[in-house]
Amino acid sequence: MEQPERWRHMRSAPRDGSRILVTIRPSEQGPGTVDLAYWSTGDQFGAEAWRSSDSTPGRIIEYAEPELKCWMPLPDANLDRMMLPSPWEGEDAKQLDGSGI
Repeated sequence: MEQPERWRHMRSAPRDGSRILVTIRPSEQGPGTVDLAYWSTGDQFGAEAWRSSDSTPGRIIEYAEPELKCWMPLPDANLDRMMLPSPWEGEDAKQLDGSGI
């Protein structure tokens, strides 16, 4: 059975427009954080890219591939746990998906 609540490499993220959780890398703008995003094939409002799910036409928040560290599917609704997971803080590709084993 697949573990829905674990971080995965961005290369395996779905590019079908479905919404996913992503870890945004820390930068000079602030620490790493989690956002709800989806892949956009591009339209009159922007190019093909990862977009924040709360973007609106004319105010698109796009993420370049290097800005995103990893992803996970949206967790099932659980009223006892109504908060986002913590951003991934481990070493990059070495620890995601158990690939360091």
